[in-house]
Amino acid sequence: MSLKCGIVGLPNVGKSTLFNCISSGKAQSANFPFCTIEPNLGSTNVPDRRLDTLVEICHPKSVVPATVDIVDIAGLVKGASHGEGLGNQFLANIRECDAILHVLRCFDDGNVVHVDGSVDPVRDKEVVDLELQIKDLEVVNARLAKVEKAGKMGGDKDAKKLAELLLRYKAALEQGKSCRSVELVNEEEEALARDLFLLTNKPVMYVCNVDDASAVNGNKYVDAVREAVKDEQAEILIISAKTEAEIAEMDDYDDRQMFLEEMGLQESGVVRLIQGAYHLLGLQTFFTAGADECRAWTIRKGDKAPKAAGVIHTDFERGFIRAEVIKYEDYVQYRTEAAVRAAGKMGIEGKDYVVQDGDIMHFLFNV
Repeated sequence: MSLKCGIVGLPNVGKSTLFNCISSGKAQSANFPFCTIEPNLGSTNVPDRRLDTLVEICHPKSVVPATVDIVDIAGLVKGASHGEGLGNQFLANIRECDAILHVLRCFDDGNVVHVDGSVDPVRDKEVVDLELQIKDLEVVNARLAKVEKAGKMGGDKDAKKLAELLLRYKAALEQGKSCRSVELVNEEEEALARDLFLLTNKPVMYVCNVDDASAVNGNKYVDAVREAVKDEQAEILIISAKTEAEIAEMDDYDDRQMFLEEMGLQESGVVRLIQGAYHLLGLQTFFTAGADECRAWTIRKGDKAPKAAGVIHTDFERGFIRAEVIKYEDYVQYRTEAAVRAAGKMGIEGKDYVVQDGDIMHFLFNV
């Protein structure tokens, strides 16, 4: 399963600096609006100490961590929904992402220009929200006209259900609320919502880009953001893109850890951001481990064993028979699959087994 996160925000809030820290790409970073025009694409490994431990135990020939694709999207300005700035291109790029990392400028620096002349992250957030909401409202109205006609003319029950959902989205958007504020009542509505690809229905993490001194506890700007989003289904991450850029230049692990300790941080902001994105999307990891390969696989929380098998290969899901499951803690304790089996700690699970985060799995199938 591939995960794509889009970094968005107004121009000059630190998007490209952050992108360079968390991805293998190298975006241009400069002090002028629309420095980023075409979306920058990169990827990064998902930090997971459990995979490191499995590698120490198995000494495999190859190691494959889970990865996240990162898209640095051009800065948005007022009127983007009507084509201002790089509007339509910006909005199209967001539509392709699974989650939004909304970077907000929460630092003062006279040397870095702000498109609106002053630092106000709540105002900046509202600018982006409004543009996305306007675009979603256009989509909802257009789709609503079609499905209402289909429901009336053909008595299509599915069209009626979709129309009911669209009307709730329309009401929320007209009140200045994002689509994710609309509560979905069942899995059927969740499926309908996914198929609409609405911009403000995507999960969002607000990334407060602060100065070095505020990297641990935040500042008045972060407090204002917290208050503004307290009723949203969103997460907040405090990060200093400038500090993260310095960490990214350090090759030695011990030097990085010493630097973090001096800053009063246990982990880098990049690690917290990627882990936060996983949590935001309701994702988790299972592993396959052995002498040939140790690998991390990404699935959604609640996925059952056949679905997890299908992430490895569609034949595994289609011909699923059973799964052999070892809990991560047991594998670390007993060190080998044979020892786990001898201790009676290997589970034999069928199609209804709900995979747990950290499970080490082997699938039996027949096609």
